[in-house]
Amino acid sequence: MRLETDVKLDFKDVLIRPKRSTLFSRKIVDLARTFKFKHSKNEWIGIPLIAANMDTIGTFSMAEAFHKHFMIVALHKHYSVEELIKFYNEHDINFLNDIFYSMGILDKDEAKLKEVLKGIDEPNKLKNICIDVANGYNELFVEFVKKIRSEYPDKTIMAGNVVTDEMVEALILAGTDIVKVGIGPGSTCITRKITGVGYPQLSAIIECADAAHGLGALICADGGCTVPGDVVKAFGAGTDFVMLGGMLAGTEESGGNLVERNGEQYKEFYGMSSETAMTKYSGGVANYRACEGKKVEVPFTGSVENTIQEILGGLRSACTYIGAARLKDLSKCTTFVKVTKQLNNVFDY
Repeated sequence: MRLETDVKLDFKDVLIRPKRSTLFSRKIVDLARTFKFKHSKNEWIGIPLIAANMDTIGTFSMAEAFHKHFMIVALHKHYSVEELIKFYNEHDINFLNDIFYSMGILDKDEAKLKEVLKGIDEPNKLKNICIDVANGYNELFVEFVKKIRSEYPDKTIMAGNVVTDEMVEALILAGTDIVKVGIGPGSTCITRKITGVGYPQLSAIIECADAAHGLGALICADGGCTVPGDVVKAFGAGTDFVMLGGMLAGTEESGGNLVERNGEQYKEFYGMSSETAMTKYSGGVANYRACEGKKVEVPFTGSVENTIQEILGGLRSACTYIGAARLKDLSKCTTFVKVTKQLNNVFDY
């Protein structure tokens, strides 16, 4: 047994200190980033927000909405081969630059990828791959990333999830362009409750970003953002991309069922390790494991455009508070202050 006594921080533990700024309007803040990926050598330009590859979030309709803002959607991995081929063939490369194909690490996942690539009229249309597992500390995962990198040298690979610098480095050396960071912070994830395993997300971002940038690669902060201010803090901590799930769950474009309770509308939302998801895709919960996700109902919020506007508006406003003319400069201009309370909730009911 070993005990680390350094205090690790989450989004709720800090605020960003304001600084003198010459920015006179939120309009002049540039949120676009340009990235050239370490291994694939592909270039991407856009606003680095990603809709999570959950089956209620990473939907085709979410992709249509996000593309209008030059943002990314990681499609969930439960679309059929036929559905994916149709989607890729119906869109051009410009649109598909903002799409990540998601997969696991089983033989059937690799076979499915090959089948989809075979059915696409231009295989280069599928240029981004998200290799997603709950536990990125398994050596089989690292070996699988190496295999996919070897077979598809021109594909941009995002892989995770991990939360510590040594595994970020291992995944990058294995061929990952973007390391997905986060274990347990998601709103429908109960891994920390069931296993006791996790890492506060803000500290994970700070430490993993430092490791990735030292090797010329990138990270994506996955989970834990509940309000636009958390998205700002993630970028301030050094992440390159932010992946969103729960913040998009109540929207029209999400894949959750729309239900009505006492005259109010809600969308169903569940973690991909929940009993709901495992029953839907695996026939139930295997007798050797426990559920590490839950199902909830979130208020219906209408078009995702409303949520996007709030998030992007929050980012622009934050940049004017600290003198960052570009999103790229946000982390350089960020000073975090540790707090015991950040919100006045007197009128929350």
